[in-house]
Amino acid sequence: MNLKLAALCAATLWGFTYIITTTMLPHNPIFIGSVRALGGGLLLLAIARQMVPRGYWPKLIVLGTLNFGAFFSLLFVSAIRLPGGVAGTFQTLGPLITILLAWALLRQPPTLMKIVSILIGAVGVTLVILRADAGIDMTGVAAALCSVVAGSLGGILINRWGRPPEMSLASFTAWQLLIGGAELAVLALIIGDVPAALNWTNALGLTILAVALTALPFILWFRAIVALGAASVIPFVLVTPVVAFILDAVIRNVVPSPLQLVGVVLVMTGLIVNQ
Repeated sequence: MNLKLAALCAATLWGFTYIITTTMLPHNPIFIGSVRALGGGLLLLAIARQMVPRGYWPKLIVLGTLNFGAFFSLLFVSAIRLPGGVAGTFQTLGPLITILLAWALLRQPPTLMKIVSILIGAVGVTLVILRADAGIDMTGVAAALCSVVAGSLGGILINRWGRPPEMSLASFTAWQLLIGGAELAVLALIIGDVPAALNWTNALGLTILAVALTALPFILWFRAIVALGAASVIPFVLVTPVVAFILDAVIRNVVPSPLQLVGVVLVMTGLIVNQ
């Protein structure tokens, strides 16, 4: 598969996360994050069947913590405490933060056109999902910002450290998921963020989340990052909230306004300019 198409597919699949979370899952964000990471990681490890090279464990722990432990927990906290539009809008800062981190850590100065394209896309997503009546919770804002920084830094460090040649991409992704999932499972137990019971709808939702919305898209995403660089791939995350918005319109009958349609056009324009 073309690398940019792989990144686009991953970002599109992630757009389904919000509708699954709001319609099929219990309201336990840390628990959801742990099941998502552990389920996806175990599936990939069953396919890859590879251990981590001994000298790479410290780096892999850092990557697993940033890309999954910290990112998933903070993302779901912000999703619980903020309206979906506000939480999604903060996620659009990811491409700009990644470009700045790549400049600082990888000595890759951004072009003016790349910054302009990302700002166009961020404005577009804002028009799509930001509501005038959205409330602001400062804990949620802090969690959203920290989740963006964690995910962006994790992608940059993958570029900086690289993937061990003896590890397949599936194994590389699996162990990061397992590390992050184990951290979240311990945290969920400590703070008591575990549902009293799960029904069949919850079980199906968690399965979809772990397999179709975690294991598959993260393999595609990391494959693109390793080959193209985080700064080139991260703009595709702008597609995720747009997909979530479209699903809301189709499944929940939320009719888009003209301003929201303008936002969709701006997002696609930003991606085209960036590429």
